[in-house]
Amino acid sequence: MLDIATGAAPALDPLDGAADMKPVLAAGTEAMSWAAAQPTCCAKVAAAPAPSGSRRRRLWELGAHAHCPVIGVCLPIAALRRLAGKALGGQPKISDYDMHCAVVTDCKRRSPVAEALQRDFDRRFAAALRHSAANKSAEALADWWQSQVDAKDLPAALWATLTHARCTAALEDAVLGQVHMLQHQVGMVTRVELARFEALIDENGVLGRALAAAQQRCTRQAAEHAERCDALQAELLQLRGRRLAADSTVALLRDEIRTLHAAQPALAGRLQMARRAEWQAERIGQLQRELQRARSGLALDGEPVAGEPATADASAEAAAPAPPQLGNRAVLCVGGRTASVPTYRRLVEGSGARFLHHDGGAEHNVGQLEMTLAAADLVICQAGCVSHNAYWRVKDHCKRTGKRCVFVENPSATGLRRALSVIGEAD
Repeated sequence: MLDIATGAAPALDPLDGAADMKPVLAAGTEAMSWAAAQPTCCAKVAAAPAPSGSRRRRLWELGAHAHCPVIGVCLPIAALRRLAGKALGGQPKISDYDMHCAVVTDCKRRSPVAEALQRDFDRRFAAALRHSAANKSAEALADWWQSQVDAKDLPAALWATLTHARCTAALEDAVLGQVHMLQHQVGMVTRVELARFEALIDENGVLGRALAAAQQRCTRQAAEHAERCDALQAELLQLRGRRLAADSTVALLRDEIRTLHAAQPALAGRLQMARRAEWQAERIGQLQRELQRARSGLALDGEPVAGEPATADASAEAAAPAPPQLGNRAVLCVGGRTASVPTYRRLVEGSGARFLHHDGGAEHNVGQLEMTLAAADLVICQAGCVSHNAYWRVKDHCKRTGKRCVFVENPSATGLRRALSVIGEAD
């Protein structure tokens, strides 16, 4: 029995109860000597006589050498402490090994601890007990034991086999020997698994540190990404603000333009006339440059070339009377030779009028002719040097507006002077 007060456990005496177990030990010895030539449990129990009756054996009725493996295999140490404490009325303060030895010693006779373990084993392994009851011979019981061992149900099979009514001493020895070897294998596997477990712990530490480093990198990269996203979001908001400001400015400018157009209905025409005046100024500069080149060697209409006598037209121009004064009116000259434009300008401006010119479609856009005609008070069309389109435009415009128009067949300074004289006589 356990000494709860002192917590001491009696030594496990393998010969305790030897007087009661002599027949069993003798049978076991005979079975072990015979087992050297027999490979299986069935062969070992074939020659042993089967016990009579159907009553199952109790824990304290098993062989002295069976209590240690039965208690060690069939009951966890925590459950063993709980049952022993409940049976004895207190938890003994001893080690697990001392607890095991004390319980094994106490189960060799019918004691409260043995009865408690008997009830617990019957409850735990009730299913195995029912299944093993169908075996009516030692051979059948041995086969059933082997099948349960192969099925990895060792604790239930051990209890059901050792307490079975048909379990012989030889079968008991064979079962306990197999359990003994299994325990050795389990111990070896446990040591191997422990080494593997320690290696896995080391590997887990390495992987844990690598995981922590990866998590730190991910956290840092996530923070950097969040910062970039915030910066881009702020830049996007700034760009949206600038775009809204630009749209507002454009809308204000469009409103201002509409207001100006409403206040000045003729603004478009004035702008067009201003562009036309700029174009005319550029054209005048170009013609003046051409005049300078002409004066350096080209003969202009009505002017002598250096080193040659004056022609009849030049004499006639010199002897012709001064052109009539037309006042500050705009005279449009349509057509004529480009090199003679300076002479046309001198004749028109000599009569006090403002000179306008359109080449009739040679270089100038015919579409601009309408604006030039609208700005002119008098029109001189040199029909020999204009396109048909320009000719009909000039004729149609003067007919519609009643504007005075003189047509000159041969473009020359003399012809232009005659046209100015005709206009002056008509006035």
